[in-house]
Amino acid sequence: MILKSYINGQWQAGKQDGNERLMWDAITGEQIGATSTANLDIAAVLQYGRDHGKVLRDMTFQQRGNMIKKLALYLEKRKAKFYEISYRTGATRADSWVDIEGGFGNLFANASLRKLFPDQSYAVEGDPIDLSRGGRFMAHHILVPRKGVAVHINAFNFPVWGMLEKCAVNWMAGMPAVVLPAPQTAFLTEAVVREIIASGILPEGALQLLSGLTTSVLDTVNSTDVVTFTGSAATGRKLKSHPRLLEESVPFTMEADSLNSSVLGPDAVPGTAEFDIFIKEVRKEMTSKAGQKCTAIRRIMVPENLMEDVQIALGKQLSQTVIGDPLLRETRMGAMINNNQRDTLKEQIQKISKTAEIVYGNLDEVQINGDRAQKGAFMSPILMREDEPFKNKAVHEVECFGPVSTLMPYKDLDEAIELAHMGKGSLVSSVVTGDDAFAKAYTINAASSHGRILTLNKESAPQSTGHGSPLPLLVHGGPGRAGGGEEMGGLRGIKHYMQRCAVQGSPTSLTAITGIYQPNGAYQETEKHPFAYHYEDIQPGMSLETHKRTLTDSDIQSFANLTWDHFYAHTDITSLEGSIFKKRTAHGYFIISAAAGLFVYPNKGPVSANYGLEDIRFLRPLYHNDTIYVRLTCKEKRERDVSGREHPSGIVKWYVEVFDAEPVDYENGKTDEEAESLVAIATILTMVEKKQDVFKEITENYIKTAFAKLHFDTKPQWGTMTAQHMVEHLEMSYRIASGEKQDFDVATPEEHLEKVAASLWDYRKMPKNHKMPLMKQDGTLEDLKHEDLETAKAKMLEARKEYLDYFKKNPKETTKNAVFGELSKYEWTLLERKHLNHHFEQFNLKD
Repeated sequence: MILKSYINGQWQAGKQDGNERLMWDAITGEQIGATSTANLDIAAVLQYGRDHGKVLRDMTFQQRGNMIKKLALYLEKRKAKFYEISYRTGATRADSWVDIEGGFGNLFANASLRKLFPDQSYAVEGDPIDLSRGGRFMAHHILVPRKGVAVHINAFNFPVWGMLEKCAVNWMAGMPAVVLPAPQTAFLTEAVVREIIASGILPEGALQLLSGLTTSVLDTVNSTDVVTFTGSAATGRKLKSHPRLLEESVPFTMEADSLNSSVLGPDAVPGTAEFDIFIKEVRKEMTSKAGQKCTAIRRIMVPENLMEDVQIALGKQLSQTVIGDPLLRETRMGAMINNNQRDTLKEQIQKISKTAEIVYGNLDEVQINGDRAQKGAFMSPILMREDEPFKNKAVHEVECFGPVSTLMPYKDLDEAIELAHMGKGSLVSSVVTGDDAFAKAYTINAASSHGRILTLNKESAPQSTGHGSPLPLLVHGGPGRAGGGEEMGGLRGIKHYMQRCAVQGSPTSLTAITGIYQPNGAYQETEKHPFAYHYEDIQPGMSLETHKRTLTDSDIQSFANLTWDHFYAHTDITSLEGSIFKKRTAHGYFIISAAAGLFVYPNKGPVSANYGLEDIRFLRPLYHNDTIYVRLTCKEKRERDVSGREHPSGIVKWYVEVFDAEPVDYENGKTDEEAESLVAIATILTMVEKKQDVFKEITENYIKTAFAKLHFDTKPQWGTMTAQHMVEHLEMSYRIASGEKQDFDVATPEEHLEKVAASLWDYRKMPKNHKMPLMKQDGTLEDLKHEDLETAKAKMLEARKEYLDYFKKNPKETTKNAVFGELSKYEWTLLERKHLNHHFEQFNLKD
């Protein structure tokens, strides 16, 4: 069976032409199938991604991030089937967890980065740059999605994580992906892609899959594309020199297997916590994924006086590792990917063992746990010892991609650093020591050869993710042999798939281009106070100039007494000689506080909270009797996730400029028109609620208008309720709200209750056909209480009046709801609004 590819909007299989690659069950040795891309039009695949990429490019960062989060949640619910398939790659449950849920975690982590971007499809980078003395000609940098495709050529060892850690980043940047999984484990990648495509969450063309090797994928890449590669250094070098990449200047990121190292500090002697941590970490890295990790520890560097201790301790740990069928609970190490890979590993081990001694394990013997695993690609962990690592270079040059590591001595810190550098560039190194001075010296001096360095001690170890765990928000890559590239890295990774462009112009023009107000740009005066607008109606540049306030001597002294800030410039005017201050000086924070008093809108409105303060600067002193005014201007808007009991809102950044109304030339003691009037700037963050335009507000008049359209034979758009059943159902909800009926239990489990209650605060409609717990659950209708519909309407309005009267008399009381638990007066109002709009829409009673 040829594994299918998902290309050009459909699933297709390559032809059998004798060049297909076979896939094997690593545990049983049985053939699973084959991969082939023969007769597939690879050039058309890349062009299809480019042609359909506009949908993804046009999405905002918030839309992309929420899309990725939704995909992560979707896959998380279906992870069990992926574990069943993953066992066939030789992975244990723990190995599969790193690959599968590590991949999903990468989606979640990158989705969360949307909060660091503006609500637009492109990003603004860095601070504005003034190119003129008057501030009327300036520059900024923007980042826009590249218009090509991201071509990902992946390794076999992490078929899920390897795909998702790259795709999450290019999707966040607005770029489609074409994924080429390694043939050995393509069947697991294909299973995940099938679920992704079936979900319909991604726009068409955002993900394509080529199941099988192809020699032509780089032949038609162009300057708009990005190529990434994970695998062996030898293969990476061949791809990197492809003529098409050079001709088109295509960005190429390489992450290659490297000779990673771990260093034991001289202080970490047997009996210390750090010694035990080191042994455990090395054993874990040797046996996790059967050592088939690009980040695994290949070189173990130990003080020469501790070599015997480490060798003995590691041998004991490795001897307790049960190897075999990963479906068996006691198994701790699974198989290599196939017998070919195992044979290649043995050849590499023999190259190193010409000078190094095998001190644990056997190349030809391994005890296998499980009857069905006897023909699998299993290998004993191999620990070698190289006593002359400066003389014998094979240990620093030969990659053994499996459960293999080599022990070597060092005399002092300088030797440990030199040995680390002899790997000629690696993805990661670690140093285990309780001596922070040693850790610092090693890290600073070894960092130039490593993409990541982990320092471990007894304090960090309990929460450490470990030597071999790349993290989404950190760069993953390394110099030299490791490929010279970087993956992931939070914002850094996203920017790799975007084009940086310097934009020049006036502040007003750049405000329009960047979506961020630029200092000295034109103001947009508003009809109302800016704080009276909802989030959607606020735009960068909207501005307000305040009235004025004079800072008095008593103001300054009162602020000093209130805050206990008695700095001499504010309180001791006899000490000003020789300082930059001329008179009693206003506190900087008093100036900002006074500014807030000038620009804050006192009435309750969409601004729900002060969210913070950033970029505050005091440009020159203000003295008693100086008069100030403020210019408040919307600088930028940012989406935010709302959790808990609060309404949907976003963050608005306000640019605050504090001006001296009458700047003074103190040398001459008079007003100076050329004196600088701007005395302070700051960026204030506010939480601003979004407009609620989903539901009509509930009033008695609205209810009566809706009821006038409701007749006994009015049919619902969904559900089985009759008109009278619906009205009596609403009456019951009001009687529950007023406390008249409370003889029931809350049906929602306690652990979910807060999340369910918080949903009242959002602006999403209630789900259709949801059964209220107090209603019959067998699908039959409730018995009617009233003789006709008109009576039911009257009783419902009567129950609503009693509910309103109850909370008017008892405004701080709560009453119980069967779904949402205890609700306050305000929360009952939110539920009433959602509930009545839901049923009025059901019976088509809304305007």
